[in-house]
Amino acid sequence: MFIIRFFYAILLIAAIIFYIMYLGDFALVLLISVIAIPVFLLISLFITKKNISVELNVQSSSVQKNQSFPVQIKVENRSIFPIGKAEANIEYFNLFNCDPVNFILHMPIQARNEQNAIFQLNSKFCGILKVRCAGITIYDPLKLFKFTVGKNVGINISVMPEGHEISGQVVYSDKVNDESNIFSEHKPGDDPSQVFDLRNYNPGDRLNRIHWKLSSKKDEFIVKDYSLPVDVPCLIFLDLKSDNELSYKLPVLDTMIESLLSLSQFLIENEKNHTVVFYNFRTSDFTELTVTDSDSLAVAVKTLVSSIDNTALCRPFSDYFTENTNISLSSFAYISSSADSKILDYIENDIDADYKNILVVIPDEEASHSLNESNGSINIIPVVIGKITSSITDIEV
Repeated sequence: MFIIRFFYAILLIAAIIFYIMYLGDFALVLLISVIAIPVFLLISLFITKKNISVELNVQSSSVQKNQSFPVQIKVENRSIFPIGKAEANIEYFNLFNCDPVNFILHMPIQARNEQNAIFQLNSKFCGILKVRCAGITIYDPLKLFKFTVGKNVGINISVMPEGHEISGQVVYSDKVNDESNIFSEHKPGDDPSQVFDLRNYNPGDRLNRIHWKLSSKKDEFIVKDYSLPVDVPCLIFLDLKSDNELSYKLPVLDTMIESLLSLSQFLIENEKNHTVVFYNFRTSDFTELTVTDSDSLAVAVKTLVSSIDNTALCRPFSDYFTENTNISLSSFAYISSSADSKILDYIENDIDADYKNILVVIPDEEASHSLNESNGSINIIPVVIGKITSSITDIEV
């Protein structure tokens, strides 16, 4: 662009010299033309700028991580002047680390028309992906002038985490939710309030489980299998604070969220309802969501992802239990990027749960040496970034 202006300046000087040295209408017309052309180009470009609108669109506001998705930039030109060259400065970044990636998209813009351009993006980590048009630079045909339109037009896209297979054991305690009667459809239990199934007597069955009235009718012993309560007080707490270096923040957050998703999926597969609790940055308060099936889990994960911002500052998790006293749990799982002695002591002494697990996300396996495998009644599980399946094994919840 500088070179074009330089040559135009030479042309203008030459026209002025030609007008001074030569008499006649042609020299005057030539000088007026050289002066008028850029004025016309400037005015037409300015009019075009005022008549251009820009917006970004996506097919869905939520996508899976590591999967490409299309983003459409729509430019509408309502003026009569076309733009032969336009450069759209596109940038995108995860809101948790705000490390932008930029690229330039070249396109023409027709007069009185709508121009659509589609580009593909993907994200290696879950979270909120901010896609923004920093501005579209438009040029006149000679590239003497330029204007920027469509500044800071953007959209937010929720990038959903992936679940991973984990191994463990689901245990049931005597603690149940007295306000709900939800029982397993596949496994018998010891709750006499509801009969799970009737079957023939097997040696070793308790006599108090024999259905005497039905047995007398069939002339054989019929035994009652009681139901297994699945609506037990089980809680997963995700502590979103992050004390890691900036380069680790995004992978750590990604692994924490996927650990929660994987553990929640494991509980659902074993018919154990549970509550997910996390700090919601949008509401500046704790959010608790009950998960009973895959649909409610999807809602919980989407709510979690959409609540995250880049501050990594949240209230201490102990505030939740201070506000919700007398909570008695069958199992408690705490997911975080750190677990100091203060946190361990609080969970050990102040949280009433039969089974306590702490999932600590660490950058590599060497960092696990600094963590104890257990602390009293607490089971401490180091989860290496990106290695959830191999890290979470034999957990008891």
